Amino acid sequence: MQPPAPTPDRPALPPTLDELPPLRRETFEARLDRWLPDLEAALRPLYVDPEPVALRLVELAARVFAARADDLHRLDLKRSLEPDWFQRPEMVGYAAYADRFAGTLTGVAERTPYLADLGVRYLHLMPLLTPRPAPNDGGYAVADFRSVRPDLGTTDDLRALTGRLRQDGISLCLDLVLNHVAREHPWAEKARAGDPTYRDYFLVYPDREMPDAFEQTLPEVFPDFAPGNFTWDADLGGWVWTTFNDYQWDVNWANPDVLCEYADVILDLANHGVEVFRLDAIAFTWKRMGTSCQNQPEVHALTQALRTVARIACPAVVFKAEAIVGPQDLVAYLGQGEHWGKVSDLAYHNSLMVQVWSMLASRDARLAARALQQLPATPSTTAWITYARCHDDIGWAIGDDDAAAVGLSGFEHRRFLSDFYAGDFPGSWARGLVFQENPATGDRRISGSLASLAGLSAGDPGSVDRILLAHAVVLGFGGLPVIWMGDELGLLNDPDWDADPEHAPDNRWAHRPRMPWPLPPDEHGIQEGVRRLVAARASLPHLHAAVPAEVLDPRDPGVLLVARRHPLGTMLGAYNVTPGARHVPLAVLRDLGLDPDSIVDHVSGSTPVLHDDAVQLAPYACVWLTAS
Repeated sequence: MQPPAPTPDRPALPPTLDELPPLRRETFEARLDRWLPDLEAALRPLYVDPEPVALRLVELAARVFAARADDLHRLDLKRSLEPDWFQRPEMVGYAAYADRFAGTLTGVAERTPYLADLGVRYLHLMPLLTPRPAPNDGGYAVADFRSVRPDLGTTDDLRALTGRLRQDGISLCLDLVLNHVAREHPWAEKARAGDPTYRDYFLVYPDREMPDAFEQTLPEVFPDFAPGNFTWDADLGGWVWTTFNDYQWDVNWANPDVLCEYADVILDLANHGVEVFRLDAIAFTWKRMGTSCQNQPEVHALTQALRTVARIACPAVVFKAEAIVGPQDLVAYLGQGEHWGKVSDLAYHNSLMVQVWSMLASRDARLAARALQQLPATPSTTAWITYARCHDDIGWAIGDDDAAAVGLSGFEHRRFLSDFYAGDFPGSWARGLVFQENPATGDRRISGSLASLAGLSAGDPGSVDRILLAHAVVLGFGGLPVIWMGDELGLLNDPDWDADPEHAPDNRWAHRPRMPWPLPPDEHGIQEGVRRLVAARASLPHLHAAVPAEVLDPRDPGVLLVARRHPLGTMLGAYNVTPGARHVPLAVLRDLGLDPDSIVDHVSGSTPVLHDDAVQLAPYACVWLTAS
C-alpha cells in the first residue's frame, strides 16, 4: 500500500514510516494534520526561515513514532481518549530524589507498592540524568541527556522502572533542564575544542561590552556563590552566559539546532516510558537586551513547538513548566492569548505555596485571598501543580500591590516571613534556615522541611494540625497536588545535612533527608491524616482540575474560603489558619447554593458542627463541604 499523498498544507510523510502497518501510518498522518499548523505558528516568530526547521522536527517525530514500543502506542491511544487524565481528582503526585528515596532506580521500582498504597499516581524523580562531577547544582548541571547517573542505574533500569510504574497506574516525571548544560556536556566540549557549529549553541562574547550591557537589567540567581551572569572561559576565548553557576552554560535557543536537539532528547526519553517532563529553568530560555531575560514571549513559542512535536510522536506525554516567577507572569506558562492551552499542561502554583506559609505565620487569610484572586483564568485543559513544599528553598513571592491592598508593606511582610521561618521572630515555632541572603535587596529565602517549618521540631502543640492543614489546602485546591518525600511522615530537618562536603555550601539539603526504611510508627497521626485526605480527595469530582478554584473574600480573617462550582453541585473548602476556634457563616453556604441542613464534610466524613448560624472550625481545622 502506498503512503498517503501529501495535501497542499502538509508535506509528504517521512520515508521512516514506509515499513509501518497502514493503520499506524494513518495515525501519524492524522496527528500531523492536527498539530502541524500549531508547530508552524510557533516557529514563525522564532526563526527567519521556519519551514526547514518544521521539516526537521516532523522527521524526528516520525523516527521516534516508528520506533515506539507497542505498549507505549497503546498508552498514547488511551491518553488520546482520556486527555484529562492528569486533571482527575484521583491524581496525586509524589516527588523525591531517587537515591534518597530508595537508593537506585531498581530500588524505586521495589518501593512502588508503597506509593500505590499512598494513592500516588504521578512520581517526580529529581535529576537522574548524568550530571558533571560535583559541584553540579544538585544534578541540574547535566553532562549527558542520554544516560542515567551511574550510581542510580542504566537507561535499561529507567525503562524497567517506567514499565513497573505503569502497571500500578503511576506516571514518571523527569527533569529536563532547558536553559543550560554542564560545561562538560558534549556540545560544550565541542565548542571549547573550536567547533563553530557548537560554539553557536551557546552565548559567547569576545569582551565585556555585551555582557556588561546585559548585566544592567539582569538579576542574580545565586548571589552568594555565583555572582554575575557571565563567565570567562579560556578554551572558548570568550565570556559565556552562565545564569546559575560558572559550570552551567546557557544554551542559545535562537539557534534552531538547539530546538531540534532538545526535541530529539524529549522524544528519545519518551520512548523510554517517561510521561511527564519538568521543563526546568524554562523562564530563562530566551534573552533580550534591556530585560531581566525571563518570561520573554518567545519562551512560550518554544514550548508550543516542543509540545506539538510530542503530540505528533507520543501524545501520552505532557509538559510541566518549572516557572517560579511572579504571579503576573505565571499563568502564561499554561497558555494565554495565541498560546492558550498550547504550551505546558502543568505549572507550579508557587503563589499558593507561598501563601500557605504566609497564612500560618500571620494567622490571617486576607493577603492570600487577595493574591490568589488576582490570578487570571487558566485553560480548562491544564492544571496547577499544587504543593506545600518541594526540594527547593522558599522565596517570598509576595506582591507589593497585593500587600498594599490589605494594608501591609510588601517589603516588611517578606522580612517578617523570613524572620519567622528562620525562628528569629518572637514566638516563632518554625525551625528553618536562611538561604541566599542578599543584603542589597533584603531577599532572604528559607530552607526547611514541612514539619520543621510547621513547628514539629520545636515540639509546638499545634504543629501536627498545621502539617495536615497545609496538606489539606494543596489537596483541596484542585490541580495536581504533589507531596514532597517524607512530608507524609513528618520528617524533620536532617541534622547532618552538611556532613557531605558536596552538600555543605547548600542548606537546602536540610529538607532532603533520606527515607527512613522501614518506616517509623505513626506517632503523631500524620501518615493516617495524609492518607485520609488523599482518599477523600479521590472521591470528589469537584476537585477535577477543569473546575476553577474560586477564592472568596474572607468572612473571618482567619479562614480561607475556596469554592468549586461543579455541575454536580458546589464544594466549599474552609481552612482555619489560626490556633483559635473560627467559623464560617451559614450565609456563605446559602450564597453558594448549599443547604446547611444537608451538607457533609468530606475531611471528617461526617456532618460539620453548626452553631450560632455558622460552621464551627477548631484550631487549624478544615472542612470540604458538599451537599450530602
